[in-house]
Amino acid sequence: MNLKELAKHLSLSQTTVSRALNGYPEVNERTRQRVLQAVQATGYRPNRAAQRLATGKAGSIGVIMPSSPGRDTDLHFSEFLSGLGEVCVSEDILLVVHPSRPEDEEATFRKLAASGSVDAIFLAYTRRNDTRIDLLKSLMLPFVVHGRAASDGPHDYPLLDIDNHGAFRDAADLLLQLGHRRIALLNGPDYLTFAIARRAGLEEALKSRDLSLNPAHCQEFAMTEENGYRGMVRCLETEEPPTAVLCSSMLLALGAVRAINQRGLKVGRDISLIAHDDVFPYLKPENFTTPLTTTRSSIRAAGARIGERLIDAVARSTLDQQQEVWPVELIMRASTGPAPTELDISRQQRAG
Repeated sequence: MNLKELAKHLSLSQTTVSRALNGYPEVNERTRQRVLQAVQATGYRPNRAAQRLATGKAGSIGVIMPSSPGRDTDLHFSEFLSGLGEVCVSEDILLVVHPSRPEDEEATFRKLAASGSVDAIFLAYTRRNDTRIDLLKSLMLPFVVHGRAASDGPHDYPLLDIDNHGAFRDAADLLLQLGHRRIALLNGPDYLTFAIARRAGLEEALKSRDLSLNPAHCQEFAMTEENGYRGMVRCLETEEPPTAVLCSSMLLALGAVRAINQRGLKVGRDISLIAHDDVFPYLKPENFTTPLTTTRSSIRAAGARIGERLIDAVARSTLDQQQEVWPVELIMRASTGPAPTELDISRQQRAG
């Protein structure tokens, strides 16, 4: 069925049906719903080329996927795209994924905007002093940033973030209340702002008790299982090993637990562990041998929310200006317990 046939079926003009499908405000809600119901009943799909000519819109959202030789598959980014993709499917919006080397991303954003192939774009993995945000503001396309270019201060661009600073401050406070004084951090890359905020949250909690983060206990790298393992091994081999560890990802926690078990230590008794849980369906904290205490916020839900905001901005032909920061849950499980005594630590070191 084409547009002409759909309009005849509804006894409406082709212009009215087209405007209803493309979100024009002058079409009343009753007519819009009638058109949408007919679309579902008949299986009508718009001709995208004709739709683009009529509306000036491509019907797609652009995504830059960081890609370079030797770069590990980013499961966090994949989960985010799953949420974004679900919304795009439900709204019949295309998702244009454009791979780019990290150093070429600004040129890639310019190319996407100039091509006219996308109506909106989003930016992931904000960096310290991120010049890409100023570039996006200059392109006059709707966009949303996933993250913040700084952990505090005013922001004059649309964003969605979670309270990374507060989440790791609260997690560290819990460990300090349990008597831990040597807390390690297995974190994301030190140039990404979520990792900067999480480290700052831990350091704030330590400072409130006149403590500081041991540089040897702070490992920052790509968030993979192998890096979690190697980072935890390095922490455990220090002269005064940590009695607790914060992990910025469930993947890092998976590697950390492997290193702890290999050392003959028990999570929750000999060393406490808290991980950030992005709510991966295939890596659940309650399924670990010792269920993990976590800070939790769904990265898939974040992808879906950004999709909704971008699609809404395109439909309204306005620039989204909302700064949205989600709180993070702290969920207690068995991986956190009282700090071991110095006698216990001495026995562990002899055993290791």
